[in-house]
Formats: sequence, structure tokens, C-alpha cells
Amino acid sequence: MGVANEEAIKQFQSLMEQVDEPLKNTFKNLHRGYPIETLARFLKARDRSVAKAHKMLIDCLQWRIQNEIDHILAGLPVIAIGVGLSTFDKASVHYYVQSHIQMNEYRDCVILPSATKKHGRHIDTCLKVLDMTGLKLSALNQIKLLSAISTIDDLNYPEKTETYYIVNVPYVFSACWKVVKPLLQERTRRKIQVLQGCGRDELLKIMDYGSLPHFCRKEGSGSSRHYGNGNANDCFSLDHAFHQQLYNYIKQQALLMEPNPLTKQSSVHVDVPEPSLDDAKIAKTIETEFHKFENQNGLKVTSD
Repeated sequence: MGVANEEAIKQFQSLMEQVDEPLKNTFKNLHRGYPIETLARFLKARDRSVAKAHKMLIDCLQWRIQNEIDHILAGLPVIAIGVGLSTFDKASVHYYVQSHIQMNEYRDCVILPSATKKHGRHIDTCLKVLDMTGLKLSALNQIKLLSAISTIDDLNYPEKTETYYIVNVPYVFSACWKVVKPLLQERTRRKIQVLQGCGRDELLKIMDYGSLPHFCRKEGSGSSRHYGNGNANDCFSLDHAFHQQLYNYIKQQALLMEPNPLTKQSSVHVDVPEPSLDDAKIAKTIETEFHKFENQNGLKVTSD
């Protein structure tokens, strides 16, 4: 860490020492023993501006308090599955937002601390592999939901993803990507890699075969449609070890907080921050490109 970064961290720490007790408490839940690294993430997300990073963090902590995010893993789990083969139009938006936040919190509470312990060094970021198999024009109907999830990540879980690898890309995605890519910030563009086919060969340079998602394992026929929902090797399946561990963890946390038998609960309604002007412009551009593609091919965008 350079001298300038060290000074910025010290200034940031000094500001955080002045916040009230509720904010300090939720900050502890956020940093989980690594306050310096957490402050560094927020600084990176705001181009090293202490004032902007401080505002971002305070807004994040207030969002966590107002929406009781520290206790979101103590409610009944809701699991959303897939990207291209998503079912975003099959349930309430609130369920998908809740599910996404639960997975973020589980990653930060359980998965990353376990990786830190296993490898003997602090690990607080991850890689994401996005399967675009089955992506079609009806995805236009879910742009607002995807934008909401992206905004939550940008403002409340900054710099948690090192790289996004996008695989099994259909033409409709490629057409939009050419237009959207120039609109992204350089820092964001560097994080996104669109791979050929299922991406197996490229991904094997950074992970072993056992870590590959099922849709990346067979070149030429590695899309997720080749795996049934009941297959425990299918990472979209509820039978997959990750989903089972997440589900059981949340049930255990719910029992610790409320000893009474679990009952059916409604989704958690989390306040979704307004997207930035840049993000809103990108969402609008995607929508426009989908409509162009629709008109060129004589197709009609409908919900599945």
C-alpha cells in the first residue's frame, strides 16, 4: 500500500470513528474483522476520494440498518436460479432481490472467511461466471430487475468481484455488448471478459477442472440445457451442494433467532437505491438495442 493510500485510509478511519454506535455496529458486521481492507474497497470504488468513499460507506451502513440486512440470513431462504435460463418473471421482484442479497451475505459471512482460513491469507473477492444460454428477447422484461440488483451491488458490495466471465453467448447478447461496452467505466470494462463458447479452455488457466461450473465443462455442448434440474452436478439445481448448504445455514440462523417452528413468510422488501445516471443510460441503451433487434428480425418481445 502506497503512502498516499495509507494517508487516505487514516483519514477514512478517523471519519468512521466519529459515526454513531448503530453505524459502528453494522460496520463491524460488514468488515468481519478486516476494517482496513473494507475501507480500501470503498476507496477503490470511488477513485480514492475519501469524501466520496465515506459518503458511500455511510449510505451503505444506513441501508443495512433500515433494511435489517444484518439479519437477512435469519429468514427463510429464497433461491433464484440462472441467467440466460432465468425465471425472473415467475415470482415477485422482492423475492429475487432478497435472494441476491442473501447470497451476497452468505458469500461474505461463510464462503470468503472459509477461503481465508483455508489459504492462510485474507480473501474478500470472488470470480463470477455468467451463463447466457437461453438468453432471448423476453429478457427485456427483466432489465429493471437486473438494474436494481446491479445497483445494490455497486453501492453496498463494492469491489467484491475481481472478474466477470461471460460464456455461451448468443447473438442477441453480442449485439448489445458492442453498444454497451463503450459506455462502461474503464475500471468496469477491465473486469468483464466475454469468452468463446463455453469458456472451458480460458477458465482452466485460472481454475482446476473440478471448479468449473457444469455449463463450462463440455466444449461445443456445455450449455446448461444439457443438465436436468435434478442433477446434483448442475450448479443451477436446488440439489447442488451450494444451494443445500445455503438453505440449511439460513434455517439454522432462523432457529437461533426465533426458536418457534418455521412458518411461511413473505419476501423481505428491501429499499433499492436509485441507479446512477450512467447506469440508467446503460439500461436504456440495452432496451433500445433489444427493440432494434426485435424490429430487424420481425420478432415481438413477450414474457415466457
